[in-house]
Amino acid sequence: MKILWVKANKLLPIHSGGDIRSFNIARRLSIRHELAFFSYYDGLPDGNYDAELPKHFPRALSVCTGKSDSGTIKRGLDYLLHLPVAAPYAVSRFASAVVRRQLQGWFDEQRFDVAVCDFLDAAVNFPKKLTIPTVLFQHNVETEIWRRHAETESNPIRKMIYRMEFAKMLRYEQKIVREYQHVIAVSENDKKLMSQWTDESRIAVVPTGVDLRQYRPEPVPREVGPLVMFVGAMDWEPNIDAVEYFCDEIWSQVLAAVPEARFRIVGRNPDRRVQKFASSSVEVTGRVASVIDHLRDAAVVIVPLRIGGGTRLKIYEAMAAGKAVVSTSIGAEGLDVNHGRDILLADTQREFAESIIRFLRDRQLRSNFERAAAELAVKYDWSAIGDKFSVVLEAVAENRTHFAEQYAHS
Repeated sequence: MKILWVKANKLLPIHSGGDIRSFNIARRLSIRHELAFFSYYDGLPDGNYDAELPKHFPRALSVCTGKSDSGTIKRGLDYLLHLPVAAPYAVSRFASAVVRRQLQGWFDEQRFDVAVCDFLDAAVNFPKKLTIPTVLFQHNVETEIWRRHAETESNPIRKMIYRMEFAKMLRYEQKIVREYQHVIAVSENDKKLMSQWTDESRIAVVPTGVDLRQYRPEPVPREVGPLVMFVGAMDWEPNIDAVEYFCDEIWSQVLAAVPEARFRIVGRNPDRRVQKFASSSVEVTGRVASVIDHLRDAAVVIVPLRIGGGTRLKIYEAMAAGKAVVSTSIGAEGLDVNHGRDILLADTQREFAESIIRFLRDRQLRSNFERAAAELAVKYDWSAIGDKFSVVLEAVAENRTHFAEQYAHS
């Protein structure tokens, strides 16, 4: 089967959860099929990236769009220029005539059996008429993230912007979900949300995974101190909000019960709103060479997310490493986890603090959860997840004749 995989932005080096998911699934697909990986990016041409991508995907093609990779001020001006555009800025800023022409040519030639649109930001450059069966890979329901931003933001100007972008995103996401032949969601919850917009038979669920070669318990578990840890990109708004919420509302309760406890925030590009929490009890690392090395030090991994969608890879990675996890329900949304057995879920400040305190004080309890967490994560190795993704694409490609007949009469 010939697969076209299209992704906006660079895939390498892998930083975000979405990139981890895309990389591992596409790598698995490339073993079984002829996969052409097409990515495009703004800014200056990056020879290192252009040379590195084919090492992982032999049929890779990367394109520099030539658009300015603007800083904060220019991005703000660019946002103002995009206000009249119907598509939300998170999508419209990726529009590229160069990319659009390349994709149109491939679709006109019908060179591939199936195409994968890797999330909404890539959809803006796809042809209006999809002459190749096309699958939209939804890493999350983006509308839900913008809705939660609008609900939780206190700054009136930001709140107004979030509301406006939410309205645009809702219209755009509904439109794309309806237009594409098939949609792959990462959780049953996301499928349920999108089923309000289209027939649920057109939506398949392929869960998130974990690299069990990298994330696994130590053969002989080490004794660790009362270290609480959060892992995630610290320039992503939901993670910033989670850390602010935890430090402002929960951490003092943990320290009152366990004065020797320490909190470590591990993740790239920490925003100034995160950096301000650095203190004698809170460490902000910034980018690290190895997340797994830091996970080894943790007694408890926390996911206090209030804004989100899709699924959090960080939870399965922590569980695969044999770590006790405390999360909000939103943080663990869509994951096959079991409260009270392999994870503790807490949605109030007091419950969240008490869950952490229980793990820090009771070594046997923590050990039981660590063992159960590692056993659960084993089921979600990326090889198995990639194969499930392949089954969906094969089914879509097999209906190509039916699709062609539909297109001929459209």
